[in-house]
Amino acid sequence: MNRLKKLLLPILILMLVDTMFSMIHKNQSKKNFQVFDEKEILKQLDQAFKGTPNEHFPKGRPEDVTYNFFPDLEHGYFVTAGSRIHLYADSTRWAIVFEKSGYENRGFCGGIDLNYFGNCIDYPIDVFPERNYISNTSSIVLIDKDEFQRIQNKVGEDIDTFELIASHIKEIRIRDTMITFDSNYENYEKLGIKVREFSNPNKLIGFGDLIRYLHETNPLVISATEVEIKKHIPQDIPKLMVIDEFHFKSQYDEGVLPSEQETYKLIAKVLVSRDTSHWKPTQPANNSWKNWESGGL
Repeated sequence: MNRLKKLLLPILILMLVDTMFSMIHKNQSKKNFQVFDEKEILKQLDQAFKGTPNEHFPKGRPEDVTYNFFPDLEHGYFVTAGSRIHLYADSTRWAIVFEKSGYENRGFCGGIDLNYFGNCIDYPIDVFPERNYISNTSSIVLIDKDEFQRIQNKVGEDIDTFELIASHIKEIRIRDTMITFDSNYENYEKLGIKVREFSNPNKLIGFGDLIRYLHETNPLVISATEVEIKKHIPQDIPKLMVIDEFHFKSQYDEGVLPSEQETYKLIAKVLVSRDTSHWKPTQPANNSWKNWESGGL
């Protein structure tokens, strides 16, 4: 028995030391977080609105470039489809993730942009030999360039081929899944999606039309997964809610900061209190792509 105790004692000591170091590391990972308030949240949103990095961004090197983007439903090179807001918080950490799906006009890419705001963001960094690019935005590819080139119309005199889907296409790959393609333009126009008329006598479906149609008919197919959303925030931070409909003001109206808007004031209240009942907007939701001009360049 004494011999067994002697053998077990070093093992028990090692286990105890390992537990202590784990606790220390856990405490160190959270020790920089402090209780936050609505003012801090709104200030950070105002900074993004102005394109100014906040104090939580990595310092980087002198040659590095930093971007702090605010949500934009009117981007000229992005045919907006869907938009959502994800809220996360505990007693010391908070995060807002703004999700926007659509088609990159002239970019041959259908995807999702995620804008991150908070005090616990692992900011995306694109590393290059000359400089690094630090931003609060992460992109997810839904339909890549190769797939768009495969499905694009390639034949026909006096018929536009650019960013139009060929009539013989039956399925389209989204991520790694083949989705049935609806080529009936009437089904698109019933949803308010205007199919291109110029040089398009056969009423072929445009690339941007496709993403908007999927948003209206099968939104989960073009929505970010929880794993994708949480790639740049702590895995253990609790999720409070998802806001699918909200009132949005143009990013190009520089006279109205987020801190002056009801939407973001309510979001700040929800995050600080961790009480979703504070989300009681009085302004009508207008974030639908139908209310905004985008992808027109």
